[in-house]
Amino acid sequence: MEKFYSSSVITANPGSSIFEVLQKMQSHLIKRIVISEDAKPLGIITERDINRFLEDDKTSRAINEISIDHVMEKNIILITDELEDDFYQCASKMNNLKIGSVIIINKDGKLSGIVTRTDLVKAYASIFGEKYSVKEFMSTKIVTCRKSDSLKYALDLMNQNCVSRLVVTDENGTAVGLISSNTLLTHSDYFTKGNTRSRDYLLPLNKDLVVNDLVEENLVTVNDDEDLANAASIMIKKKISGIPVLDSNQKLVGLVSKSDVVKAFSDVVPHEKLKMKYKEMY
Repeated sequence: MEKFYSSSVITANPGSSIFEVLQKMQSHLIKRIVISEDAKPLGIITERDINRFLEDDKTSRAINEISIDHVMEKNIILITDELEDDFYQCASKMNNLKIGSVIIINKDGKLSGIVTRTDLVKAYASIFGEKYSVKEFMSTKIVTCRKSDSLKYALDLMNQNCVSRLVVTDENGTAVGLISSNTLLTHSDYFTKGNTRSRDYLLPLNKDLVVNDLVEENLVTVNDDEDLANAASIMIKKKISGIPVLDSNQKLVGLVSKSDVVKAFSDVVPHEKLKMKYKEMY
């Protein structure tokens, strides 16, 4: 596989605590960490995995008392860097298995790199211009909150709807921004000022803060008939994972995310191969 993937992989050992792993995610501005030992991958963990685990775990253990090997996903998807594999196969695996990354290993089974949604979105933006429009792959399921809502209410909405981001609206229902679990983790002050025993690591110590305090005012949007490759390019440039979609009347009609671009990536390659096959036949 050509090295379009990241060879610099942030890792943690299986004995690390949830607190230590979250601290690494926050300091490196990443959403997932590979769990490895002796350079061999054993599992992978995302912030949402941790969030779901803590919701289900009924013990009184604090996040600095739970080792990550109890939480990590052990059934990891691996690809060797010597195989004739490509981004399409990674996209297909991510889309079909609903995962956010594929781990790359060398012939000795040691960690070599990782392909993430971001890598695929970057590749799609460069390669597949004018293949699909945004409306062909966007999600029409839009979960919203108001900018005056509490951060706890926003986090509860994400968990209840199994989404990682919300569209933020004003009092008139007009979209003004996005807030995600990653926004909350990035701004969390538990790792610098807080008590590591708390499980409310995504919520600020200042309980008076509301959604509007963490949302940037300049909302990035795309039109539903816009080229999906352009939306992918915006995600990479702005370092965002999702963009609200507007119709010709500037009405909010959907949300396009990196996952949607990955799905398009997994669709476009076989379509192009079929087109070439029929072109050769006829």
